[in-house]
Amino acid sequence: MSGLASLLLGLGHRVSGSDKATNQETRRLQEAGLEFFCPHTVESVSGAALVIYSSAIKKGNVAYDAALAGGIPCVRRAEALAAILREKKGIVVAGTHGKTTTSSMAAYVLRSGGLNPSHYVGAEVPVLGVNAHWDPEGSYMVAEGDESDGTLVNFHPEHSVILNIEAEHLDHYGGLDEIKAVFRKLLDQTSGMVVYCGSDPGAKDVCGEWANAVSYGWEEWNDYSAAELETIGQSSAFSVIRKSVVLGKMVLNIPGRHNILNALAVIALATELGVSFDRIRAALESFRGARRRFEVKYHTDRFMVIDDYGHHPTEIRATIETAAELGRRLLVAFQPHRYSRTQLLRAEFGSAFERASELIVSDVYPASELPIEGVSGETIVDAVKENGMGPLKVSCGGAVQGLHLLVGNALREGDAILTLGAGNINEVAGRLVKDLGVVERILDTLDEENAVVRLYEPMSKHTTIRIGGPADYWIEPVTIEGFARVVRLLREMAIPVRVVGRGSNLLVLDGGIRGAVIHPAKGEFQEVHIEGELLTAGAGARFKKVTSFARNSGLGGFEWMEGIPGNVGGGLRMNAGAMGLQTFDQLVSVRLLDLNGNIKEKLAEEIESFYRNVPELEDNFVVSATFRGSPSAIEDIDKTIEQSKGKRRKSQPVAASAGCIFKNPQECPAGQLIEQLGLKNHSIGAARVSDVHGNFIVNDGGATAASVVELIHSVQQAARAERGIELETEVQVLGESLADIP
Repeated sequence: MSGLASLLLGLGHRVSGSDKATNQETRRLQEAGLEFFCPHTVESVSGAALVIYSSAIKKGNVAYDAALAGGIPCVRRAEALAAILREKKGIVVAGTHGKTTTSSMAAYVLRSGGLNPSHYVGAEVPVLGVNAHWDPEGSYMVAEGDESDGTLVNFHPEHSVILNIEAEHLDHYGGLDEIKAVFRKLLDQTSGMVVYCGSDPGAKDVCGEWANAVSYGWEEWNDYSAAELETIGQSSAFSVIRKSVVLGKMVLNIPGRHNILNALAVIALATELGVSFDRIRAALESFRGARRRFEVKYHTDRFMVIDDYGHHPTEIRATIETAAELGRRLLVAFQPHRYSRTQLLRAEFGSAFERASELIVSDVYPASELPIEGVSGETIVDAVKENGMGPLKVSCGGAVQGLHLLVGNALREGDAILTLGAGNINEVAGRLVKDLGVVERILDTLDEENAVVRLYEPMSKHTTIRIGGPADYWIEPVTIEGFARVVRLLREMAIPVRVVGRGSNLLVLDGGIRGAVIHPAKGEFQEVHIEGELLTAGAGARFKKVTSFARNSGLGGFEWMEGIPGNVGGGLRMNAGAMGLQTFDQLVSVRLLDLNGNIKEKLAEEIESFYRNVPELEDNFVVSATFRGSPSAIEDIDKTIEQSKGKRRKSQPVAASAGCIFKNPQECPAGQLIEQLGLKNHSIGAARVSDVHGNFIVNDGGATAASVVELIHSVQQAARAERGIELETEVQVLGESLADIP
C-alpha cells in the first residue's frame, strides 16, 4: 500500500491514507505529501474520489465501511496497480516465490541499462532507494504481481516473468489447477514476451507451449542457462549461456542457487530488451537484495544473524540450503504465517527444515485469519518430528515477543541464526543484533579462554529452588582480573551488575534480571589453599569443598560449613550460618572488587556485619576470603560433620528450595511459628510450605516466582493477624515480575 501511495503521489494525485500504526514508511510518505491518519477513522476517507484497500481490510473496518456507506468507489490494491501499470510498458514479475527479489533486481538492472523504469516491489530495496518510484521519463514499469487472491488477472502487461507455480494460498484456491488458470489468464493478457523458468514444473506446464516464450533454467535446452557454478562465501559465480553461446561470467553477491535462477530471469529479460551483457553484469554484481530477503543483519567470526521473509515450504528449504552452505551450526526461528497454510501444507513443512541444526517455532502469525482449531506452532513441530530427518532439537517457543529469549540462549560461538517468516519474526532478529553487540564487547574485554558469556540465561538453572526468569547477560569469568575488566566495561556501558553464587538463598522473579549477572565460580574463583591455620578460598568455592579441603589438611572449625549449600562469596554477603556459627565468626580478611573495578583487601573487623546481612557487600563483590581454623584430628572433624549431616537430613526437605525463607523473629524460630500456625503443606500452585520444616518453601515442579511470593505474603499475613509478628524475609528476591516487563 505504501508503494501505491508513492506512485500516486509521483503521478501528481492528492493522496491520503490510514493505518493502525505509524512507522518509518508512513513518516517518509508524509514528507512526500501524504495526508496520514492513525488509526483508521471515518474522517480518513472524507472527500476521497477513490478508496484503495488491501486484502487485509474487511467489512467492519471503520474507514472501509464509511467509504461503502458514502458511495465512494472502492478498488483492491491489485486493481489500482494494474491501472497504473497501463500508463507504461508494464513488466509483471509473478510466481509463488522470489517475486520481490527478482522484480527489484529487474528494476535495478533496467535502470542501470538506461531504460529508466518505474517500479513497484514488495519490500524496501536499498539499491533502489524506495519500494516504489514513478519515473516520467522512462517507458517501462516493473511491478511485482501477487497471485495470492486471484487479482493477478487484472494485469495486462507488455511482458510477464513467471518464476515458479506451486500449490500456495490454498485458503483462496481449490488447488494447483485453479492457480495455473490464473497464470494462464495473465499470459492471455500479455502482449509481448513471456520469460519463464523451464526448471520449474509448474511454470513449464503453463508457459512451455506459449508463443513468444523465453525460457531459463539449469537445463541446457533452456534459452538461457547457467553453468560452472562456484560458491565464494556469500557470493555465487557462474557462466551465462544463451542458446549454446557463452555470454560471459557473472558474479552475484546475494547467496543461494535459487537467486541464480532469479538472476537468470532478469538476464533473459534485460537481454531481450536490448541491455548489453556488460551493463547487466555490472548491475547484478552491485545488487544487494531487498530487506528481509536473506538479509544479513549481523556478521562476525563468533555470530551471524540472518533474516528472511520465507514462509512457504519451498522458500524455507531454499533459504536453509543457502544458510547451511555457510558452514556454521544453524539455529532457525520460524514463525508460521496463516493457520490455513500451516494446516494445508503440514507435510511439506515437515521436510523443509532438514538442514537446520535446531528449530524453534513460534505461534502462528494469523494475518487476517481466524484461528483453526488444532492448528498452531505445534503443528509444525509435530510434522518435523514425524518426518524423522533434520534438526536434532525441535521445540515450540510460543509468542514471538519472547522468542528471542529461547533463540539467544541456544546460541553458541560460531553459530548462525536464521529468522524466517512473513509476520513480525524480524523483531527477534532486531533484538538479537542489539544484544549480541554487547556480548561481543564483553567477550573481547574478558579475553579469557574458558570464560562464558550467554544471552538470556534462565536463572532457574542457577537457583536451588529452580525458579527464575532470564538474565540479559550471563557472565562466567575465570580470573579476578577478567572479573574486574568486565565490571569496568559494564559500568562504562551503564549496564546494571549483579553477582550470584549457587543461588541457594535466592528467588529470581519470573521476568528475570535486566542487565548482567556475573557468576565467578570457575578458574581462580574455585581455588582453595591452606597456610598454617589460615584457609583462603575463592568466591566460587563451595562451602562443602572448603570443609572437605580443611578436613583433609587436619584443620578444624569448618565443619559447620558442610551444611551450607552455597559458596564463599554468597555466604559472606548473607553472613550465612549453621550450628550456631556464621561466616564472619571465622573471617580474617576478604578481597573485594568495587563497582569501578578496583580490587582492595579488608580485614574482617573493618566490615560491619549483622545477622544475614552485610551492607558493605551489596556494592562490593567478594573475589576471595581468608578464614582461621585450628588443628584437629580428622576423626573428630568427621564426627562433627556426620552430626551436622544427620541433623540436616532430619530437619530439612530434600526438594528444591531456597533455604530458609524468613529470618527468625525474637519471639520464636520462624519454622516453629509457621508450624504453630498450621501452614505446613499450605500451597499456591506448585509452591508449597515444606511438611518437614516450616521455614522452607519447596518447588514441587513448575512453580513460579509469583506463586512463591504469594505464598510468602500469605504466611506473613497469617503471622501478623494471628500472632502480631512481622516475619522478615531472609531469602533475597531479585529481578522483575512478568507484569513489569513492557
